[in-house]
Amino acid sequence: MISTLQRDLGSQLLEACDGRREAALAALDRAIIDAVVAAHPAPPNLGKPIITTTELRKTYSVGGQQVRALDGVDVTIHQGEFVALTGTSGSGKSTLLQAIGGLDQPTSGRIVVDGHDISKLSDGKLSRFRNQTVGFIFQFFYLQPFLDLQTNIEVPAMFARTKHKSRIARSRELAQIVGLAERMRHLPRELSGGQMQRVAIARALMNSPRILLADEPTGNLDRANALAIFELFRSICAESGMTIVIVTHDQDLALHADRVISMADGKVIA
Repeated sequence: MISTLQRDLGSQLLEACDGRREAALAALDRAIIDAVVAAHPAPPNLGKPIITTTELRKTYSVGGQQVRALDGVDVTIHQGEFVALTGTSGSGKSTLLQAIGGLDQPTSGRIVVDGHDISKLSDGKLSRFRNQTVGFIFQFFYLQPFLDLQTNIEVPAMFARTKHKSRIARSRELAQIVGLAERMRHLPRELSGGQMQRVAIARALMNSPRILLADEPTGNLDRANALAIFELFRSICAESGMTIVIVTHDQDLALHADRVISMADGKVIA
């Protein structure tokens, strides 16, 4: 659908010859974003809100200049939703994800996650929040190279001081879910990129978080593996009721989520 829309709107690009290139490209981007959102509206029967941001702002000082990474962001994400955050580089999507996960403090505004205003949590409580409430997945897998798959999956439970027997049972369960039950004693270097990302997903699920946050989790994968990872996310969301929020620049992959939130210049635009 998106490629068809781009062809249909191709005539807009001809306006560049009249000195209106920026306006034409902006109109094209707007039309593509509208098409993505229309193709996947919010699902019915939403659960209660589990993530709410209010007037969220984040300002950085770069070379003496003030850069607004987030500029008054208001979003509400419900329990059990699978949401994709999209936008071009510098739109603020990763900054928003990090703020929701307690990895970055906003300059102002409010973030309520699972009933807690995380901007008011002490360092100790924020660490527990990150370890118990949220699971993180990144573009780079960050697996420990000298630990086998099972031990890599168990790492978050070690920090949570989960008993060894329980860790083993949970890691085996998760390896089965992500399709790697036969690879438990393999090292990361013996796995493909798609398999390593599946290990990272299993690790993020180890402590049974209520929310899964993923920042460009398919950025280092080929198309087939990227689609497989998104379908795995959909399956996890549907079967567990977990809330999943994914940052992606890939509009086609975003269509596999329940809802798309598009950002530009630190603002939510759709």
